[in-house]
Amino acid sequence: MLARRSLARIATQPSPLGAAPKNARNMATLREIELRLKSVKNIEKITKSMKMIASTKLAKAQRAMQSGKQYGLANSEIFQHTPLETPAKRKLFIVVSSDKGLCGGIHSSVSKATRRAIADTEKPVDSDSPIMVIGDKSKVQLSRVLAKNLAMSFSQIGRDIPTFADAAGVADLIVKSDVKYDGISIVYNKFVSAVAYEPEIVEVVGENALKESAGFRAYEMEDDVTKDLAEFSLANAIYAALVEAHACEQSARRNAMDNASKNAKDMIDRLTMQYNRGRQAAITNELVDIITGASAL
Repeated sequence: MLARRSLARIATQPSPLGAAPKNARNMATLREIELRLKSVKNIEKITKSMKMIASTKLAKAQRAMQSGKQYGLANSEIFQHTPLETPAKRKLFIVVSSDKGLCGGIHSSVSKATRRAIADTEKPVDSDSPIMVIGDKSKVQLSRVLAKNLAMSFSQIGRDIPTFADAAGVADLIVKSDVKYDGISIVYNKFVSAVAYEPEIVEVVGENALKESAGFRAYEMEDDVTKDLAEFSLANAIYAALVEAHACEQSARRNAMDNASKNAKDMIDRLTMQYNRGRQAAITNELVDIITGASAL
């Protein structure tokens, strides 16, 4: 009997290290939920702001795309009268991307299209066909698989709405490079709607192909005329691809930020409910302790 009383007395004495209250764990959990809730709310504000900015830029990009498509139509009229007699084996792939992220799978789509085009068995091309990339995002993706094919890359192009001067500068560097190729293929994202895009490949006829085509052989021309026309056609095609890819990027970024904002709102609702339930449980436990203590007295 005496031993039982001694044990009971020891159990009722406070610990010298200081025991934590019963609801300390709930308080810590509530504090963690509160901090996480605050963090998610800040993220939601950022994604909403980025969505509004992307919506504004998308309207400007669509206007630029409509005017830039005229350059592509002019090219297509020329290339219709200069069909290639033999398909090119060693093609130069110009991949149109950008330096920015947070826009869904806009960059991986052109990278995958490029890999499929090089590995295509129906229209075979040389496995070591050169690749030139506009934008750092697709450059990083392609360097993992086709590092040996990368011949040149361009960055800081299309940060704002692309201009014809940007396209002309890229075309000039391509023409002056020592890269050997028989034909040119431009890989870019085609604008389908404000919520959809798809990879597209446009063939550009080079200087030698223009000279050998039946439509150009019927006329006497100086070499400089064909050379200038080929370079101008390349700049036209690059510009049309740049403005359309830029519109796709802004559309994809707006959709990505919209989805992120919706996900953040769902997470805020779940965390708020979890926080309220935890707080109510802590209050209930405290009331039970108070009532139990009052009943004991």
